[in-house]
Amino acid sequence: MNPLMILIAIFAFGLLIFVHELGHFLAAKKGGIQVNEFAMGMGPKLISFTRGETTYSLRAFPIGGFCAMEGEDEESDEYNPRAFGNVKLRNRFVAMAAGSVMNLLLGFILLTILTANMNLIATNQIARFHEDATSDAWLMEHDTITRINGSRVRSANDIRYEFTRSRDGVLDIEVIREGERVELTGVTFPMYEFEGVTVLVSDLIFFGVQPTPLNVVQNAFNWTASVVRMVWGSLVDLVTGRFGFNQISGPIGLTVTIGETVATGVERGGLREGALNLIFLVSVISINLGIFNLLPFPALDGGRIIFLLIEGVRRKPVPAKYESAVNTVGFALLIGLIIVVTFNDIFRRILGLGS
Repeated sequence: MNPLMILIAIFAFGLLIFVHELGHFLAAKKGGIQVNEFAMGMGPKLISFTRGETTYSLRAFPIGGFCAMEGEDEESDEYNPRAFGNVKLRNRFVAMAAGSVMNLLLGFILLTILTANMNLIATNQIARFHEDATSDAWLMEHDTITRINGSRVRSANDIRYEFTRSRDGVLDIEVIREGERVELTGVTFPMYEFEGVTVLVSDLIFFGVQPTPLNVVQNAFNWTASVVRMVWGSLVDLVTGRFGFNQISGPIGLTVTIGETVATGVERGGLREGALNLIFLVSVISINLGIFNLLPFPALDGGRIIFLLIEGVRRKPVPAKYESAVNTVGFALLIGLIIVVTFNDIFRRILGLGS
């Protein structure tokens, strides 16, 4: 891959990690928690300086970062009122959740930028059909789609999400037609196979509206909610076996995808199109990162939040040795998952082997 694309991917990952750790940092400072170090990257320090109680550092390997709070991973000094375990529970909860919240906020901001750059914002009202459409046997022009398979849809992004979840191209759709609510069953769409997965082909074209400050923000919010649903749905699909493990991408696969996405955009529409493609992909990854980190799994922020919730119920903290042991096991499992996914990326995306 082009070295420039690798640098772009590294910058994108660095931005996501910086925003995440900045959320922890700002919330910790605001909540009175002592922050010992704020670091970008892992491994040996390249550059560092200290301001007040906090050391700020840039490390050799651009594969992560951290916000080290006093007493976060060990028993807190009982004489230090600003150690993690000695600060109010709600402040610790906010500090743990703030990283994911910042990633979700970044995703929303990037999707707002994308929406503002659209010529028209797609609605959920059908304008016309493709020439080879099959769904027009049920649907009509000017129908406004309100539900698909029982799930409410508020925008064209919700509709696209529901379309991606279809296994056979047959959907139950509720529409508003001439002011009346109409339920249509067995609406059939074309299907095609892509990288071993059969997907639905949308044969609809929706009306668009001119962007305004209000509908730009509204569409970006709905788009963010659609991506959140997509992430949760993908996790459920992975657990239930709908999608195979070999379809997961790790850092290498994402780097390749970012490079390909930017390059495709540049080829089709120049630097502006490439930049917009990059913004979209980073927004989706940022939201994905925010949701993933909230999962109640040891070593993730969500796992730490679970321990805080247990502390709130018990009225006393879980002993540090037990929490540390659980997080150590969880971290080892995450590292193992990253290694397996990385090898999967190498064989599938780099060497062209496997399905």
